[in-house]
Amino acid sequence: MIPYTVNIKLAARTLTGTLNLQNKTAVDWGWQGLIAQGCHSSILIIDPKTSQTIQVLERHKANVVKVKWSRENYHHSLSSPYSLRLASGDASGKIIVWDVVSGTAHCEIQEHSKPIQDLEWLWNQDASRDLLLAVHPPNYIVLWNGDTGTKLWKKSYAENILSFSFDPFDPSNMALLTSEGIVFITDFSPSKPPGSGGKKVYIASPHASPAHTKPAPTTAPVPTGAKKALNKVKVLITNEKPTAEAVTLNDCLQLSYLPSKRNHMLLLYPREILILDLELSQTVGVVAIERSGVPFTQVIPCAQRDALYCLHDNGCITLRVCRSTTASDEAADPEQNIQELVYDLRSQCDAIRVTKTVRPYRMVICPVNENSAALAVSDGRVMLWELKAHTGRPSANQSSGLSPLYSPVSFCGAPLGHNQKRVQDLSLNTMIGQTLIPGEAPPPSSSQQEVQLKFLLTGLLSGLPLPPFAIRMCPPLTTKNINHYQPLLAIGTSNGSVLVYNLTSGLLHKELSVHSCEVRGIEWVSLTSFLSFATSAPNNMGMVRNELQHVDLPTGRCFAFRGERGNDEPAIEMIKVSHLKQYLVVVFRDKPLELWDIRTGTLLREMAKNFPTVTALEWSPSHNLKSLKKKQMAAREAMARQTVSDAEQSCVESSVISLLQDAESKSETSQAISAREHFVFTDTDGQVYHITVEGNTVKDGARIPPDGSMGSIACIAWKGDTLVLGDVDGNLNFWDLKARLSRGIPTHRGWVKKIRFAPGKGNQKLLVMYTDGAEVWDTKEVQMVSSMRVGRNVNYRVLDIDWCTSDKVVLASDDGCIRVLEMAMKSASYRMDEQDLTDPVWCPYLLLPRAALTLKAFLLLQPWSGTFTMDITQVDYNEKNEIKGLIQEQLNSLSNDMKSVLQDPELSLLQRCLLVSRLFGDDSDLQFWTVAAHYLHSFAQARQLSVPTAAESQPQSEGARPAAPQNYLDICHDTLCESSYFQKFQLDRVHLQEVKRSSYEHTKKCADQLLLLGQTDRAVQLLLETSADNPSYYCDSLKACLVTTITSSGPSQSTIKLVATNMIANGKLAEGVQLLCLIDKAADACRYLQTYGEWNRAAWLAKVRLNPAESSDVLKRWAEHLCSSQVNQKSKAILVLLSLGCFHKVGEMLHSMRYFDRAALFIEACLKCGVMEANDSSNILFNIFANKLIGAAFVDYARLLRTLGLREGAALWASRAGGAGEQLMEELFQGEEAEPEVVLDGEGTELGPESAE
Repeated sequence: MIPYTVNIKLAARTLTGTLNLQNKTAVDWGWQGLIAQGCHSSILIIDPKTSQTIQVLERHKANVVKVKWSRENYHHSLSSPYSLRLASGDASGKIIVWDVVSGTAHCEIQEHSKPIQDLEWLWNQDASRDLLLAVHPPNYIVLWNGDTGTKLWKKSYAENILSFSFDPFDPSNMALLTSEGIVFITDFSPSKPPGSGGKKVYIASPHASPAHTKPAPTTAPVPTGAKKALNKVKVLITNEKPTAEAVTLNDCLQLSYLPSKRNHMLLLYPREILILDLELSQTVGVVAIERSGVPFTQVIPCAQRDALYCLHDNGCITLRVCRSTTASDEAADPEQNIQELVYDLRSQCDAIRVTKTVRPYRMVICPVNENSAALAVSDGRVMLWELKAHTGRPSANQSSGLSPLYSPVSFCGAPLGHNQKRVQDLSLNTMIGQTLIPGEAPPPSSSQQEVQLKFLLTGLLSGLPLPPFAIRMCPPLTTKNINHYQPLLAIGTSNGSVLVYNLTSGLLHKELSVHSCEVRGIEWVSLTSFLSFATSAPNNMGMVRNELQHVDLPTGRCFAFRGERGNDEPAIEMIKVSHLKQYLVVVFRDKPLELWDIRTGTLLREMAKNFPTVTALEWSPSHNLKSLKKKQMAAREAMARQTVSDAEQSCVESSVISLLQDAESKSETSQAISAREHFVFTDTDGQVYHITVEGNTVKDGARIPPDGSMGSIACIAWKGDTLVLGDVDGNLNFWDLKARLSRGIPTHRGWVKKIRFAPGKGNQKLLVMYTDGAEVWDTKEVQMVSSMRVGRNVNYRVLDIDWCTSDKVVLASDDGCIRVLEMAMKSASYRMDEQDLTDPVWCPYLLLPRAALTLKAFLLLQPWSGTFTMDITQVDYNEKNEIKGLIQEQLNSLSNDMKSVLQDPELSLLQRCLLVSRLFGDDSDLQFWTVAAHYLHSFAQARQLSVPTAAESQPQSEGARPAAPQNYLDICHDTLCESSYFQKFQLDRVHLQEVKRSSYEHTKKCADQLLLLGQTDRAVQLLLETSADNPSYYCDSLKACLVTTITSSGPSQSTIKLVATNMIANGKLAEGVQLLCLIDKAADACRYLQTYGEWNRAAWLAKVRLNPAESSDVLKRWAEHLCSSQVNQKSKAILVLLSLGCFHKVGEMLHSMRYFDRAALFIEACLKCGVMEANDSSNILFNIFANKLIGAAFVDYARLLRTLGLREGAALWASRAGGAGEQLMEELFQGEEAEPEVVLDGEGTELGPESAE
């Protein structure tokens, strides 16, 4: 007969605990919506919305020091799907790139054996989305291909590199923070290492640098803390190496570019944050902490608003938002009104209690929405804070003296409809409106409300406490308890509490404070109760206080099992419960053992003084319960028969049964049955004793003399007819009791600490624990099945072991983790999709690539069916039910707010695209739809306002100029913003630079900027400031005269133009461009800049100086340049064209790049907004082009949808594609009888005659 074993499926998993100091920087929150965190050598993947650990990755041998999610800044399709990729670097210099869903490694990278200092994926993913830059100590940066693990290039620098930061506006710029200062690299490229050693700047420590050069006037008030700090940092960044006393050490903790505005960077010091303008290399803002304040440890700048999340030493997270400066009265003394960027504290969360072992490590914020933060604490906790906006009446805020923040009037890029639903607190830029530009009055519109921000703790994950642990799994699953069985693991900890985990979900079931000192051992006495013992530290007599507690799990009741006993006696060595859970043996160090009856809680026998010292003990699995029960049944039946008289023979059956039941219930209450059980133990000489217990009688049985080959016996295990002994020298002795054979095997692994048989009938596997690891043996074959050893395959020490099912073991280790492993004891990463989560997790990346794209199309597509449903079964979708179910689970896990907004008929197509790209954490989609929504609205408004006759003269595709919009595109989009807004921002910036300048160099740069911006009067003032002993004194004076006397007469203009072109030809590009700007030839200046490769500068100049038509020409040339093969930044080019209103060209480009879904949806949005028309009578030629494009885009999207299995959607788009879609329509409707054969190209998209051209 086959042995019958039932197994509740438990996933292999790791319960993690406290972090190692090296894990401090290893935490990252990805665009995919998940948090990765290093814990010793494992990596946890956490879902912040439901606060669950959904995966643990194990492959590193050393502590993990960095983790980074890959970026999602590319168009997702079947060939480049949504996938969870994570890079992690450890202290031994190994980098692993993971496929997180399957828990496997894509590739492993090793360059040196020192800890990885920094790690980052390249954000510009047009050319390749697999590039990973790493800092290998001490001074190498290496670019890797994260998919194949090949090294692309390696570059060394003179100083030790601490960290780096990429410029979020220009992929060729980056900055390295080194031990001596900062190195700026401007020629970073994936194809070759940076050519030069970069531009080095040194940081003089802010406290050591000399005060502001001008002596303060005596009448001026004494500067306050922040002002003082500002004066100190005026001369902060120098190109020459500072003297020894000026720079004691570079205590800069962090450097980051600001993603909210170009060419700004922050430097973090423990007591201040400096904001630098990189064009001037000059401090333009300081966030200083008062003397009594708590120092900073980390700061994260936001992109959507000019705001900073700061983490302080006490675990408090603060949010500071940049104050909008208002231009002050010019007459006031500029010295007194020092203008600077001021970051006001807008919100802060509660601090944590910091102790020696508990301190805040790192904070990460959600990159998609920037409105939630997670704090990793050293004790393994992760605290999840969300920012909430409360709209209130204005009066409340006046007392604080801060200017109010307003809520934005739009939602997802469009003004809010009258009764439109919206998601409160969707992201940072839907919570706070734009900060005002200087000199603008706040809009009077009543719809804008004031906002206060508050942090709310929305989730908390806690880990295991510090090791050591004592673990014990509850009794195994049997056919009798299968209905109410829960796989519970009890963990005794060093502080006296017992944690009970449910291993199906991996969640903490109960935490019970049972003891006052370290728990030494746990034994279960039923499925819901256990005994645990703890011993205090010994006194000078060697005596301790023993605590033996009985704990009932459902009620949490616990009582001292030995009553008053336990004070001042030798320590308990072990407790052993018999197989039927009737008896308990308590073994002491230097005192005879005690035998207890568990059911009644009475002491049966305290052994005599001359009783041998016990070294190992085990209960026998054999007992006489079955025969006893048979006897008892027979006796009861006999009793019942005697009591029934012969006359009542007829109704005997029923009464016998009732009497039997009666007798049975009585016997149960009095627990009359006491089965006979045995235990064996060994003494110090290795002699084996056999003792029988029945009721309250204890009998001594046979003794077996010691085996000469064995040392002192350390442990015994007994199951069926097999008895195994382990000794202190690492020998295992297998006894076959039936055949009366014994076999000794030396393992050569030292002291055998524990041995345990696996549960399940006929399962003779044995788990053995040594000081340096563990092994699994098969006792039938007497051979080893698997083995693990510290230093060889793992880097942690095993503290305790147990079986948790018939084929899985559970190990407690000294890195504070408890691992459930397969019998092979290999790593514990598992497939995420096989897991049983308590709460459903929204993460489309967990789906198969096709299913994820289907889900996206499903969320975008439905408005055409009239109503909007969140039930995938209601659409015609032919796919396996299993995949359908997974998609439906994803839909169900969306919040109710989100569902109601998605089902709202008021939600426009553009808003829906934006919302879905946010839900998917799709960086590239989000950027595209943000810019597209903004410009489609503004051009559509302009068209409505413009007189039709004026619009007829130009082709419809270009649309009219956008009207002055209600709200501008955020400045974080830089040159994509409206010119007027961009101009104001640049003027404000120069004004700030002017106030902050502290040397001739700075003044010269300011004057140059003012000339380019057309602010000639201010520029002349600055030029005349040059002191007479400066070598450029004469030059600057002449320049000032030139600027003031320029007239528009022909000869002077042509002379200046000639001089300018000569200058440019002779390598003086900047000076020549200035001269051209002086005579209003900025368009020529832009052309020269572009010729000499200064594309960004040309775009900047076009934005601030040119009229719309000229500026548009310059930017179109820039877009062409971006599309060229050597630059390959097509996604940027598309955004530039969007900002110019070239919507037809954008549609064509998207279609030619095979972004079929984006192209079709964009063209549809253009048609809806009325900026592209399919039947325009004024321009026949353009009409043909537009219709051809619309047809091609729609039919390709229809094919894509058919590939994904969404037939209805495919039919709808094909029907709208006009003539181009007819063939596909026929195929679709024939397909109801027989599916047509599908031809796929490399992209996994069907090819039709149109796109196959």
